Amino acid sequence: MTEVNPLDYADVLGPAGLDRMRHLATEARRRNPNGWAEQYLVERLLKAEGDVDALVTLYAKDLVPSGITHLRIAEELDAAGREDEALAWAERGLRDTADEVHIAGRLADYVCDRYARAGRTAEAVIVRRDRFRTERSLAAYRQLRNAAQAVDCWESEREAALAILREDARKGSCGGYGGPVLMDALLDDDDADAAWQEAAGGADDRQWQRLADLSREARPADALAVYLRLVEQLKGPTGDRVYEHMARLLLGARDCHRVLGTLDEFAAYVSALRVELKRRRKLMTILDQHRL
Repeated sequence: MTEVNPLDYADVLGPAGLDRMRHLATEARRRNPNGWAEQYLVERLLKAEGDVDALVTLYAKDLVPSGITHLRIAEELDAAGREDEALAWAERGLRDTADEVHIAGRLADYVCDRYARAGRTAEAVIVRRDRFRTERSLAAYRQLRNAAQAVDCWESEREAALAILREDARKGSCGGYGGPVLMDALLDDDDADAAWQEAAGGADDRQWQRLADLSREARPADALAVYLRLVEQLKGPTGDRVYEHMARLLLGARDCHRVLGTLDEFAAYVSALRVELKRRRKLMTILDQHRL
């Protein structure tokens, strides 16, 4: 019955018919507990009847590790005006998923939002801290920073968070983009000085470029060395994306030469590069477009 919504015929079925349909759907789900169609039909019937307790019982039978089921229960209770129960289920979700690296992000968001409404901002920091220590991602670091700044305790939280990330970097752990999360965190904080100190420990090219972008004015010579190294790496590959990337790197290098007062050296470098790669017509066109 999934292609036809039986609730469109609620007025024809009447209370007895809907009760019978619910009985049949429940029995079908009992025979096939993993069937999504059976699950979905039971959910629709319970929602139509406004039976929140039965819906909570249904969801609670299969609490998935990501915490999304806990969140669905909390949202249903919230919609029914049962806010305290809703928060309790969301908090239970965080406890049940405490050791899971990847959980439904909206679960922690839900709890922290409710804490903020109640003026429990310090508890929101605890939630974000616990998630960061488990997840160790840039996103979790940002969420911890936002929560801690709201209660003016970011300095101490940041020191502890960076200590964890430094240990991860020492062990060779990398983030979702390749390089250490430590570098991403420092760059996201615009802490270029600290990032330069840590970069030699294993930053990837993406992080090196971001660091150079942050350092054009303060450390133009260091940034220039990064740009030129990355340009050299792009001489082999071909394609529009590669050429656009090379152009962006060259624009960064030009800014460094401008600060250093050596634009003549940059002009000579680009001229030599054009001669070396002159057969790549599309590259020449892109360089022209960027006035390089």
